[in-house]
Amino acid sequence: MRPSIGRTHSYRWVVLAVFSLLNLVVEMNWLAFAPITRECMIFYHTAAMTILMLSMSFMVLYLLVSLPASYVIDTYGIRTGVGIGALLTGGCGLLRGIYASNLTMVIVFQCGLAVGQPFVLNAITKVASAFPVRERATASGIPIMAQFIGIIAAFLLSPVLLKESVVAGATSYDIKRVLMLYGYASLVGAITFLLFIRNQPSTAAVGALTVARLSFFAGLKRLFKQRDMVLLVLLFFIGLGLFNSISTFLELILVPKGLGKVEAGQVGGIMMVGGIIGAAILPALSDRFQNRKTFLVLGLTGLIPGLVGLTFASDYGYLMASSFAFGFFLIGAAPIGFQYSAEVSHPVPEATSQGMIILAGQIGGIALITVVGLLGHVTIQSLAGVAQSSSNLTRFMIIFIMLAMGNVIVSLMLGKSATVRLSGNEQ
Repeated sequence: MRPSIGRTHSYRWVVLAVFSLLNLVVEMNWLAFAPITRECMIFYHTAAMTILMLSMSFMVLYLLVSLPASYVIDTYGIRTGVGIGALLTGGCGLLRGIYASNLTMVIVFQCGLAVGQPFVLNAITKVASAFPVRERATASGIPIMAQFIGIIAAFLLSPVLLKESVVAGATSYDIKRVLMLYGYASLVGAITFLLFIRNQPSTAAVGALTVARLSFFAGLKRLFKQRDMVLLVLLFFIGLGLFNSISTFLELILVPKGLGKVEAGQVGGIMMVGGIIGAAILPALSDRFQNRKTFLVLGLTGLIPGLVGLTFASDYGYLMASSFAFGFFLIGAAPIGFQYSAEVSHPVPEATSQGMIILAGQIGGIALITVVGLLGHVTIQSLAGVAQSSSNLTRFMIIFIMLAMGNVIVSLMLGKSATVRLSGNEQ
């Protein structure tokens, strides 16, 4: 029997839990190589850009797969749409571990993991639509939190597991053992999702949100006619682009400051811890006060001091504090932006609007990473020349600060509020 409008169901929490677990695994696979870039360069006898491309593949393939993934999710539901992502994550994650000694096969299965990512990421607001309006930013924040728990696992576990896997001498590394453990985790996450997932009915909001949904293609056409959505696309182009590029280059940013790979992993990890806490607090406050813009502006403003600290600080304590602040405000603002997009673009389907702004962020990340990778002289030789590497990357970090300031100005141009007030009978 079809649930009545306005009713919510406890199983939505089970769906959110298994979906969040899958998000965790997907993001763990994305940045598995980032904290051990130098070791992978030595193990595979290749250049830094090749290893960086393993992370960038997620962003590049997102450009090609995002819109088809959104179409499948919006048309066939999360069980089918996200199920495709789960199958790719479990299968390719395990196969990447099995063939970890062969760089060509690692690239192939990393690309398979990358194809599965948009089938998971683009469903966040679709899953949250089963929740009442007063909980939706929070429901969007929980899988975001899970994503960054996965990133923490990558930053903290990859260096530790690699250190424990030294075979002979300082330049011998057992990459296969690391990737096999990630493969087992991917399989568990995928099977758990497929066992417990089912499509959930959307809990219709009141007022404007009771309008019938548009088709995927009609919704896509409508998106760019809305001023606030255009501004939000620009915000994510810069904001998510900054996060993707800094996450990718973090070890190379920190090594010239005198930090080893373990310390660099800890700085990256505390950024994600800050993001988890921010994703718990800022969306909950946004739901509590039924206001999106204020907390978006707060998040985009608050990240700037953290970005400044990552650029100019050299003390380990200051770098940890700066990394925490950067993660807290930037990541904490993301689920609010997702929910804002769903509300201002309604009746556009949720996966379509969310997919578009993440797509913008991935394009931003690719652009920034490519510019830094090509012009920043990121090579194994530059790592030996600490001063040269520091000078090149600091120059780009200053540009990132200027972009972040521009983002604050854009956020102030958004509409005052995109939330819909609750009716008295909504549960």
